Order: sequence, then C-alpha cells, then structure tokens
Amino acid sequence: MKLELIATATFGLEAVVKREIQELGYKIIKSEDGKITYLGDERAIVRSNLWLRSADRVLLKMAEFEAVEFEELFQQTRGLAWEELIPMDGKFTVTGTSVKSKLHSVPACQSIVKKAVVERLREYYCVERFEETGAEYTIKVTILKDNVTLTVDTSGKGLHKRGYRVCDVAAPIKETLAAAMVQLSFWRAGRLLIDPCCGSGTIPIEAAMLGRNIAPGLNRSFASKGWELIPKEFWKEERKKAFESVNYDAELKIMAFDVDSKAIEAAKENAIEAGVDDCIIFKRMNMQRMEAREPGGIIITNPPYGERIGEKQQIENIYRKYNEFFRENPTWSLFMITTDKDAEAKTFGRPADRRRKLYNGRLEVCYYQFHGKKEF
Repeated sequence: MKLELIATATFGLEAVVKREIQELGYKIIKSEDGKITYLGDERAIVRSNLWLRSADRVLLKMAEFEAVEFEELFQQTRGLAWEELIPMDGKFTVTGTSVKSKLHSVPACQSIVKKAVVERLREYYCVERFEETGAEYTIKVTILKDNVTLTVDTSGKGLHKRGYRVCDVAAPIKETLAAAMVQLSFWRAGRLLIDPCCGSGTIPIEAAMLGRNIAPGLNRSFASKGWELIPKEFWKEERKKAFESVNYDAELKIMAFDVDSKAIEAAKENAIEAGVDDCIIFKRMNMQRMEAREPGGIIITNPPYGERIGEKQQIENIYRKYNEFFRENPTWSLFMITTDKDAEAKTFGRPADRRRKLYNGRLEVCYYQFHGKKEF
C-alpha cells in the first residue's frame, strides 16, 4: 500500500533528515520547516522508525484539507477510511495545534475530530461503545492558516528515546541533535573524534553508533508495532537486517573527556547500554590538558553555555583553550553548539566556515563549524 509519511524534525535539521530518508530509498514529496513529507509503504514505517537518526517522529498522513468551520472539520474527518487503520479494539486519542486559523480552539478541534472518528468507526463496526484495549493510535490535528493536516503517530515515544540513556547529567543534549551534529561534521570512521565536554556521552555514543552502522531504534519499541496495518514479519525481518548490518570491524577512534567524574561514569554506563563501550575511550580530564594525538582530528562538542552561576568563567577558559589548541593544530576541525553569539571571536578570532541556527530543547543555539586546513 502506498502511504504518505511525515518525518518531523527540530528546526534547522530538515536537510539532515531529508538526506537520511533518501538514503533509505524513499521519494521526498516536499520539505518544509520542521517536517519532511515522503512516499513509502507499510515496511517504510518500520524502516524509518528503526533507522532515522535525526528525526523526532514518523507520522502517517491521513489527509490534508481546508476548514474554516467546525462542520467542515467534522465532515472531512468523518469521510476518511479510519477503519482501514484502527481496529475495533484500537486505543485512539487526539492531540492538536492551531496557528493563525479561524478554528483556533484546540480543545474544540480535538473533540470534533475524536467525535468524527468515533462515528465513522461506530457505523463500520456496528457497535455503540469501544473498549480501546488494543494498540495505540495517536491522531494529531494540525491547523495552520486554516489548512488542516490529520496524521497518526507511528513512533510513540520520540525517536530521541533510543533506550540507552540509563544515567543522566544536567542539561543533556538530545540524541537526535547529537546525531545530526556528527553527520553535519562529515566525520567518518578512522578519523579521531574528541568530545572534551562529553557529559553523559551522547555525542560520542551517537558517533560510535553511526560508525558501526547501528540502527538507532534497534533496542526500543514503537506504537505502530502492534498495528494490524503492518505485518508482524516486517518488524522481525527489518530488525534482523539491522542486526546483520552492524559493522563490528569498523575502525573507530573516539575519545570522551569531562572534568566531572560523575559525568564520566554516567557516560560509560550509557555506552555499555548502547553496545559501544568498547570503541570509546572515556577519561576524567580537564580539557586544558587536551592534546592532539595525530593531525586531522575533529572536535564535536556541546560545552556549557554559561547560563548558570559559575559557568561563565568555565566557558571563557574553554574558549581560550580552543584558541590555543587550534593555533597549534591547524589541521584539526571544531564543530560546536552554543548560545554564545560571540563564540567565533573568542575561539578562532574569525567567522566560522559555516553556521546553522538550531534548537537544543527550547534554547536557540548556533552550530559553529570551523574547518581545519587540509593535509597535502
């Protein structure tokens, strides 16, 4: 069955998610702020959830139409073949958003969509009451400038919930953002990667998973796993393929430092859970002692932003170290996110080669990319 799917993404990561979808072999229909729409089938739902590293969720698009009155919303929703997706025992809830639309009351829109779906299913299954004890179907009604999009969430928990983060530290970076940072850095297996402010280890772990070709969703479950729409053997087959795709022979040189011993212990535990503890060297170390072990290395990091009391001096010391380090090691590259708008002057004294506005949670950050000199 041909399906229209939407991969949602944090603002600024659309190009990364688009490339990931194309690498899975699916045709992109359109790319917009925060979402990529593409064509797939039932198996595409499985593969997308297992393999997309930087997307937030995978949604099944049911319909798109214009509505300026509640009756239009009700009738258009009721006219969809919900029975082809939701079985008699399906558990379905409705969430929603409305921006710059005449139907601005989100609770009212949610209620109307729920009523329309119930009436459609009640008529089809010839029942008055639904137990809702089966698989989960979260319907989302999104209204933007009177344009309604109805989707169903195939992921359940956000795709950043890989399942390996058993220990946490303050202000962790989302796994999806960390994966995007690594991919945007053009890092590859065999090249030395260092995160001198590793925290709970998310960036080095995501790099190791990428380097070993470990599917990010391999060790978790998804809402659509229980859907009748998707044959159970699809999940078994795709998981088997994912396990067989892991490259345990990949040459990985990844080092993770942090001044906090608790952070290092947390990072180690998370790496064990992710199955990549054997290819990352974790060490408690003040980054002031960081040295280049070979030319052409790369630093990918999420340093403290100086938002908390006592952090401002710490981040100033980090910038000074970077300034010194990259003067002495011009072939190294730096990829760093921070809220600091003066980071370029403080680190290199020049504009970054590339910069990208992103969001780490609700914080607006800039992803600075300083490329080292090529070796000849």
